Amino acid sequence: MPRPHPPEFRRRAVELANQRDEKGDQLQPVSKTAADLGISDSCLRNWIARAAVDSGQRPGLSSDERGELVELRRRTRVLEVENEILKRASAYFARENVLPN
Repeated sequence: MPRPHPPEFRRRAVELANQRDEKGDQLQPVSKTAADLGISDSCLRNWIARAAVDSGQRPGLSSDERGELVELRRRTRVLEVENEILKRASAYFARENVLPN
């Protein structure tokens, strides 16, 4: 898998894609901008969509919120595993402490 492009490159690519033509009438096609930069147009479209969400122009989770969600889900999995281990240890020691009459 190729290395990801640096954030500065992504930011500048989105800026270029959102620039109007010389007349100021319309945007340059995304496919042309992507070809000029040597990236796929789907990649550039994803960056544009992500930038729109991050800036609040479109609804959705921002990059920061998405990162926080990933971290919270990871932490939840760790806590669930730790909880299961504690339950099993508790059951083991409870069986061990029961004395027959």
